[in-house]
Amino acid sequence: MQNRRAFLRLAGLSAVAAPAAFGIEPFKRTGAPRMRLSLAGYSFREFFATGNRKSAAEGKRIDLFQFIDYCAEHHCEGAELTSYYFPPETNAEYLLKLRRHAFLRGIDISGTAVGNNFAVPKGEKRDAEITSVKKWIQHAATMGAPHIRIFAGAAPKDLSKEEAKKLCVAAVEECAAEAGKHGIFLGLENHGGIVAEPKDLVDMIREIKSPWVGINLDTGNFRTDDPYADLEMCAPYAVNVQVKSEISKRGQKKELADLRRLVKMLRDVNYQGFVALEYEAAEDPWTAVPRLLKELGHAMHS
Repeated sequence: MQNRRAFLRLAGLSAVAAPAAFGIEPFKRTGAPRMRLSLAGYSFREFFATGNRKSAAEGKRIDLFQFIDYCAEHHCEGAELTSYYFPPETNAEYLLKLRRHAFLRGIDISGTAVGNNFAVPKGEKRDAEITSVKKWIQHAATMGAPHIRIFAGAAPKDLSKEEAKKLCVAAVEECAAEAGKHGIFLGLENHGGIVAEPKDLVDMIREIKSPWVGINLDTGNFRTDDPYADLEMCAPYAVNVQVKSEISKRGQKKELADLRRLVKMLRDVNYQGFVALEYEAAEDPWTAVPRLLKELGHAMHS
């Protein structure tokens, strides 16, 4: 038991978070904050062409290999490869080619991101959602990606929020059992639905019994009275961070995010890990993303 607790401390996890009898607590990381710059593939969502999906900009189509090149050329340490942009016939051979390409370009695959809904009643739909996440756990392991972004989802009309939360917690725990076998973290994102408010998300995280789950903290997703304060509430549980260039307060128009304030928030909780720019604003990403990567990188390292 002593060796196990020592391992967990070295891994940056609270020892009390490991036994199955306990839920997740804020991560206790030793040493100084360490942040590594990444870029989410979703930033160029209009320019990926996979399968039958047509790019909105025919002259600027890219694939995931070119996206990795872009990350390398813009001084990122990581690339977050969103699952939506993998070809339908994705197999181990393709995933290993991506892994090799990223390694040769000096880029870590910081994670991947799936779309799912765990806030649905037991049955075929819920089983399919769990199966999909487990498939991507296998894909992440093959690629060498240490983290997967997952969603809680939105409850159907005939299901209360509390019932949906319990279903989601159970689904996450089932997937986390598989993820833990491969050393992969699942990050439950603050993405509307049953986690539109920070307290609901934190309550769920604290109920989940797994050392392989945390929050995928998206800085642009709280549409609350004080998004910064709500992000601060969730930051101690973060296993991955996605930074947006804009932030939205309840009932107000979007405004530019204070990147330095967001970085300070992460420093204050001794965050150590990837910070991925996920660009969603109206400006052309080919002009906005390079500028924002520089601004975010400067804030992280100054």
